[in-house]
Amino acid sequence: MEREREVYFYDYASDFGLSGLAGILCARSTLRLDEPVVLDIAESEAEDDDHRIGADARLLLGSPPPDDVLRAVWLAAVRRCFDPAEEGTDTRTWLERVAELCPPRAPERDPYEAKSLDEARPVVPEEELRTTVAAEVESAAAGLELRVAVPGIAPALLRVVREADADLGFRLFLRALKAYSVPVEADTYERLIALGDALAYPRVVVHDELSVRWRPLDPGRRDFALGRFGLPMLAAALRGTEWAYGGTPREHIQRVADDGPGHAPGAYAAVLLDDAWRLLDSALPAQAVGLLWRTAAGRPHVLDEDEFDADGRVWLEQVSQVCHAHLAEVDPAYAPFLSPPRTDLTEPVLREVRDAVHTDAEQVRGVARVLEDVVTAVDPDLGFRLLLRVLAMYGVPVGEDRRARYRVLAAQLGFSEDHLDDRLPEDRRGAS
Repeated sequence: MEREREVYFYDYASDFGLSGLAGILCARSTLRLDEPVVLDIAESEAEDDDHRIGADARLLLGSPPPDDVLRAVWLAAVRRCFDPAEEGTDTRTWLERVAELCPPRAPERDPYEAKSLDEARPVVPEEELRTTVAAEVESAAAGLELRVAVPGIAPALLRVVREADADLGFRLFLRALKAYSVPVEADTYERLIALGDALAYPRVVVHDELSVRWRPLDPGRRDFALGRFGLPMLAAALRGTEWAYGGTPREHIQRVADDGPGHAPGAYAAVLLDDAWRLLDSALPAQAVGLLWRTAAGRPHVLDEDEFDADGRVWLEQVSQVCHAHLAEVDPAYAPFLSPPRTDLTEPVLREVRDAVHTDAEQVRGVARVLEDVVTAVDPDLGFRLLLRVLAMYGVPVGEDRRARYRVLAAQLGFSEDHLDDRLPEDRRGAS
């Protein structure tokens, strides 16, 4: 019978269990760390709802690897800042003390909560997970042996993965990579993030502190896992008048430009800057740019000249400035450039814009001519994304035939599968 896995991102916002404890100890490495202090920290974390610390300790205690293997993995995870052997005890005895201080305790759930978690619970067979994690450890073995000041760390990690628990082994592997700043390639990082997602980790468990050799920034990148990006994403963030509760316009730009776990530093800022530059460099008059932005942001009737976006071009200049500042901070070597426009898709995107004019939504009809100009004179990619944003903004139903065409265009443009997802209302009256 397969084990029932936890939905970790529901209970934890950061690393957890023994790997989380190791991260806390690494951060305190300049302070005194003897066994009583470490046990106090473990007990305190467990009392603060980290029930995985005791569970992880019991997993290792019930597994075959000998003490020297467990010690090696632990020393790598904490960058040798706390060694039970230096306290006159072996690693298993120390883990027994941790387990005693952190007894088994399951979080209390109400029936609705339990049902929701059951539906989100990851299903990853242990053998499959062992194979996948072991492959990652083996691929990183050279870097581990070169950088980690613990002899035999790669074979020790493999024994924990294969003989104790692959989930815990994966987290301790990540912690060793971070503790010794072992660099990983972008392809490896993407696999590690995907594996963390499959195990329902908070993304920071993989992302935070990991040394990644990122690919050069590409303003033409379109495969963002969370769908929207660029100006349409900013328009959604600054929708109507609701945006004021979330901060200033500049703070909203910064949040859209910021890079969450899973992306190269500057990736979102580069594509947002790309969108802003395209419109600023175009022949579109300021009035048309303003109409396009306000319609996409659900602000067509907010006409006060004191509003932050009263002048569309001035507003886009502000967006550009924030993106430049963010990129200079996270990737000083990056020289912004415009990605090639997708002129190969001008005609199919233009057909969809013209088809969308036949709607009851006055706002969509009112901006259709500007959208056509964006498609033909600026970039079909940006025109298509703004079309999707406007349709979603005004709840325009999209029939299955048209939705299928949108999916084809999205795939041709390189969008992730969830770019369309459920933001476009379905037209239940039939195909269109």
